[in-house]
Amino acid sequence: MFVYFPTKDDLLNQLFLHLKSDLRGFLAADYPADGHIQEQIQHLWNRLVDWGARSPDKRKALRQLKVSEKITEASQNAGQAMFYDFVAVVENGFKTGILREQPLSFLGGVTEAIADMVLESASRDPAKLDHYKFLGWQALWGALARQ
Repeated sequence: MFVYFPTKDDLLNQLFLHLKSDLRGFLAADYPADGHIQEQIQHLWNRLVDWGARSPDKRKALRQLKVSEKITEASQNAGQAMFYDFVAVVENGFKTGILREQPLSFLGGVTEAIADMVLESASRDPAKLDHYKFLGWQALWGALARQ
């Protein structure tokens, strides 16, 4: 393994970027670029939950790597850069008043927490994944949308 990665930290950083890229590709599939902001965000939500349900080991690894001190600032920045177009959708929602303005880091935390709850519930009752995903969407959109 160290033929390809000089150190364990290099391996972890490359794994982090690989997982971010995998998630990015999954989110982007069939993305409604010309859709309404709500449709675009719901697409991202549904794909995030689907990725987590299909790839629980990848999701767990990515969550652990996100908080690891071994992931360099350069890798973190490269990982974030993969999602700038999706972040732009949210920022556009803030500008147009469709979305309630809030720090992106807070919004990301809320999204992750709701996704965790949905995936945990679905792990106990997989047949209800779509039901839990819909409930999670309602909770997330309630936290996002300006009423």
